[in-house]
Amino acid sequence: MKLIIAIVRDVDSDPVSHALTSASFRVTGVASSGGFLRRGRTTLLIGVEDEQVESALQIIRGAVSPEKDEKEKRAVIFVVKVDHFDHF
Repeated sequence: MKLIIAIVRDVDSDPVSHALTSASFRVTGVASSGGFLRRGRTTLLIGVEDEQVESALQIIRGAVSPEKDEKEKRAVIFVVKVDHFDHF
C-alpha cells in the first residue's frame, strides 16, 4: 500500500478531489500554506494499492489547471510506502 501526499494550489483542490473521487479513490484534504508568499495550498492524502499509484497520479496531473507563472509549481507529490494500516 502507498500513501500519496499531493500538495496542490487551493484553486485546484476541488477539481483534483472530484476527479479522484469520481474514479473511486478516497481523498482527505487538509488546508495548508507555504512558499515565499505563503500562498494557499491544500494537502491531499490518498491511500492506494501499489498498482493504483500511476492511475491516481495521472488523474492528479490531468485535473490541475495550467500555471500562468512558469516559476510556480502546480503540485508537489510524494508517494510513501505504508507499512501498516488500520481501518475501523
